[in-house]
Amino acid sequence: MRLCASPTRAAAGAALLAGALLLTGCSLFPREATVVDADAPPPAAALEATPQGAVGTRSATPEAMAFDIDVRAPEPARALLATHLELNRFRAVTDLDEAELARLIELADRDARNLLGTLGYFNPLVDIHREGAVGQRPTIVVVVTPGEQTRVTGVDIRFAGDIATSTDPAAQAQRDELRRLWSLPVGRPFTQDDWDSAKTQATRRLTEKRYPAGRITATRAEVNADNNGAQLGLTAESGPLFRLGAMQVTGMQRYDPDIVPRLARLPAGSVYDQSELVEAQQRLSSSGYFDSAYIFIDPEGDAEAAPVQVNVREAPLKRVVLGVGLTTDSGPRASIEHTHNRVPYIGWRVTNKLQLERKQPHIQTDWLAPPDDDSWRWGVLGRAERLDDDELITQTQRLRVGRSRNEDNIDRNIYLQYDRASVRAAGGVDVSSQDAGDGSALTANYVWTGRYFDNNLNPSSGFGLGLELGAGITLGTEKKPFTRVVGRWLGIRPLGTDRGRLAMRAEAGGVFADEAARIPSTQQFRTGGDSTVRGYAYRSIGIPLDGGLTGPGRYMINGSIEWQRPLRRNGMATEFDHTVFLDGGAVADKPGALKPVFGVGTGVRWRSPVGPLQADIAYGLEAKKFRLHLSVGFVF
Repeated sequence: MRLCASPTRAAAGAALLAGALLLTGCSLFPREATVVDADAPPPAAALEATPQGAVGTRSATPEAMAFDIDVRAPEPARALLATHLELNRFRAVTDLDEAELARLIELADRDARNLLGTLGYFNPLVDIHREGAVGQRPTIVVVVTPGEQTRVTGVDIRFAGDIATSTDPAAQAQRDELRRLWSLPVGRPFTQDDWDSAKTQATRRLTEKRYPAGRITATRAEVNADNNGAQLGLTAESGPLFRLGAMQVTGMQRYDPDIVPRLARLPAGSVYDQSELVEAQQRLSSSGYFDSAYIFIDPEGDAEAAPVQVNVREAPLKRVVLGVGLTTDSGPRASIEHTHNRVPYIGWRVTNKLQLERKQPHIQTDWLAPPDDDSWRWGVLGRAERLDDDELITQTQRLRVGRSRNEDNIDRNIYLQYDRASVRAAGGVDVSSQDAGDGSALTANYVWTGRYFDNNLNPSSGFGLGLELGAGITLGTEKKPFTRVVGRWLGIRPLGTDRGRLAMRAEAGGVFADEAARIPSTQQFRTGGDSTVRGYAYRSIGIPLDGGLTGPGRYMINGSIEWQRPLRRNGMATEFDHTVFLDGGAVADKPGALKPVFGVGTGVRWRSPVGPLQADIAYGLEAKKFRLHLSVGFVF
C-alpha cells in the first residue's frame, strides 16, 4: 500500500517522527557547556537498533530496496554511520514518495550527529543529500567532516565511605591507585565507549580489595562544544571495610571437611581481597580433592565478619590417568597413573605411576597426607628407574620420607632420602663403577623454592629462586660424609610491547666430599639437553671416561639467555613467540676445571593452555652438530 495523505500515512509519519525523537543524545549540545547525565541511556543506545524493518512496512530484497546509502567519511566514523544510521531501517519501504524521502534525509542529519557524538565529534560538518535521476532508485549520500575530536580537559575523582575517611595506608594506596590508573586521563580523546569502560574499570578496582560493596554513585561528563573539551567527574562510594568471617562449606561428602580451610588459607579476620579468594579457589581445584571450587562472600552481609561461602564439587575417590608424550631427550612415552584420594584407615592420598619410554622408564609410588593446621603435610615416596643415555645404563632406587609445605609463592621440603645407583656401560665397554657413579647414600635435605612470576603456567615477567641443601653419608664399604648444594635462578624481564622479553637462567651445584667417597650418580651432576644446554644430547656434558663415555661430576654450572619476541598478525600479538638463545654449561670434579661449552639457536614457542610448547633448533659449538629440541610445560 502506497503511503499517501491518509490515516495510514499519518500513522507511518508519526512512527518515523517518534523514532527520530528517541535518537536524542550527547551530541546535541548547545555552544555553552552541557552536563551529560551518565545514568541516562547513552547516545550509543541507538546503536543497539538492528535493521528489522519499520512497523507497517513490507520487506524487500536487496534489488528492490527503496534507495542506496553512500557514506563518505574517514574511519572509524564511516563504519559507524554505515552500520548504524537509522536510514538503513527504511530502505525496505519500497513505496516512499519524494516528500517522505526528504523527511528521512532531514531526520538522518540529527541521527548522524548523535552517532558521531559517541566518538567524541561534537562539531561535525554533515551534508546529506539525494543523488540520482528522477524515476531511478536514488542514492542518499552522507558526507561528513568530523572536525576536531573532543579530548578530556579535567578529571575529578572523589570518594565517600570508609575509603574516604580511613587513615589505613592500604586505603590511601587504593585511593591513589584508582586515580593513577584512571583509564581516561587528561589529554585522551573522549568517546562514549571509553567513558563507559573507564567507569567499569574504576568500579572493579574499588571492589576487588577491601570494599566488595563499593559502587560508583555519581558520574558527570561536562562537554564544551566550543573548545572540544570534556570535564569528567565521579564519586566512588566504598561502603564499609569488609573482613572475612567463618568459612561455610557445601558439597563435602567423601573427604574430611577440614581439608578445605587448610588448603584455602583464608583466616577469619583478614581483610577482603578478591585475588586471595581466586588463589584459594585455584588451590582447592588443583589439590586433587576437588573437580571445581567456587568461593565468594555476600557484599550485602556482615562487613565485620562476612561468611566465606565455599561451594565445591568433589573429585572421584579413585582415578586412572593414561598419558602419552614426546621429547627429543627421551623420545616417545606412555604412562598409567592411579590415584586413591583417601586410603582407608590413614586417610592419605596414594598415587602409583608406571611410565614406559626408551631412555628413562620408571615406576613410582607417592603417599601424601592431608595438610595440617599449619599447611605442613607428611609424605613418603619410592621410585625405581632405569636411565639409558646411550653411554651408561644407570639403575636407581630411591626412598624418601619427609614433610612439605606449599604456600602461594614458596615451597619447602624437608626429608630423609636413601639413594642407590648401579651403573654399567652400554655396549659392554669396561668402566670404573666409582667413576660412573655406582654407590649408595643416606642424606638429610632441605629444599626451598620461591616463585614470583606473573603467571606460574605461562610467565611473561618475574623471577624464581631455588636452593637445595643436603648432608649425608655414603653406605658402601667405606662410609664417607658429604654435603651437596644447588642454587637456581630464573628471571624474565619484559622489554616493551613490541620488543618481547628476556629470559635469563643460571644454575650451579657442588658436592663436597673426600675424593675416595663412592657417591651415587643421583647425587652428582650431568647436563645437556632440552631444558639445560641445547645443542647437546641429553646428559652428554659430564666427565670424560675411558672408552669415550661420559660420567657424572661433582661440580656443575649452566645458564641461558633467551630473547622471546611475540609473533604478530595484522599488527596484533599472537600466542606464538619467536626465540633466539645462547646456552652454556660445564661439569667437572674440581671447580677450577669447569670449562663451559655453548649452544646457540632459535625456535618457536606456543603459549598453550597446558604451558609453553617449544620447538628449538640449536647448534652445539663444541659438538659441531645441529639438534632439534622439543619440550612442553614450564617447571621451576
